[in-house]
Amino acid sequence: MLANVGTGPSVWHKNYPVAQGDRQSPIDIVPNQTSHDPSLGPVVLNYDHCTSIKIANSGHSVVVDFEDSDDRSVIRGGPLDNPYRLKQFHFHWGVKGCHGSEHTVAGNSYASELHLVHWNAVKYTTFGEAATADDGLAVLGIFLQTGDDHRWLNMITDALYTVKFKGSAADFKGFNPKCLLPSSLHYWTYLGSLTTPPLHESVIWIVVKDPITVSEKQLGKLRTLLFTGEEEDQRTRMENNFRPPQLLKGRRLISRRVDITWQVYEGAPGRRAAVRDGKGHSVDLRGQEPSDDGKEITQKI
Repeated sequence: MLANVGTGPSVWHKNYPVAQGDRQSPIDIVPNQTSHDPSLGPVVLNYDHCTSIKIANSGHSVVVDFEDSDDRSVIRGGPLDNPYRLKQFHFHWGVKGCHGSEHTVAGNSYASELHLVHWNAVKYTTFGEAATADDGLAVLGIFLQTGDDHRWLNMITDALYTVKFKGSAADFKGFNPKCLLPSSLHYWTYLGSLTTPPLHESVIWIVVKDPITVSEKQLGKLRTLLFTGEEEDQRTRMENNFRPPQLLKGRRLISRRVDITWQVYEGAPGRRAAVRDGKGHSVDLRGQEPSDDGKEITQKI
């Protein structure tokens, strides 16, 4: 929930009647009530670090914006008919030691949730136009659980002092959000909405099943941000900036299971994941074509 009860989710319907609509987000995902669609392909991400522009405090969250005038950073595949361009990403979180994700899984919450927001530039000329269309937006949701430090999240948390106040912004270039993704991208998908006003019912949601791990210290840095501007007398810490789950109202929630091929390379740290699509082609989960060398171990997820 957003911190100010008087202006939070419980009263949004007064100014935004769509808040009580038929495809509102987030939702509670109940795995044993999902449909499995074997024809649904993998999601493929192609992100270019050169497209990140700035980091900002929107008054709802910390936001990293991207250059979206071309297709250098896109999401494709899965439930999407064409590539969607990356516009921005942001986070939702709670108070220390408490839940903060927007989507829940069988009633259980995660500490935080990352949203990567994309728009359909094939059918629409601007992000604003796409945001009001039924198929205008695609949001990739990533759960965050607490544990060890996440190396790459430090690049964001170390920059938060520059955007402490609502409306502040700073340059933030050379960041590739692939580093914030889990190694496997098996997912749930459904038709939903934006989770903050104006709550447009324009989102194809792709919620990744596996979380990433971040530390409580890193989440604590997010909580140093303020909902309020520098010139305001009252300073309100940015906590509980999430909307609670909404009713599914008969919508279909689809589960995507994938065959993961781990390619292990001699002399290379870690491992690399590839997906066998419906035609038997191998596509790297993070948007790269895997090479022919290395041993392969395949498992179903």
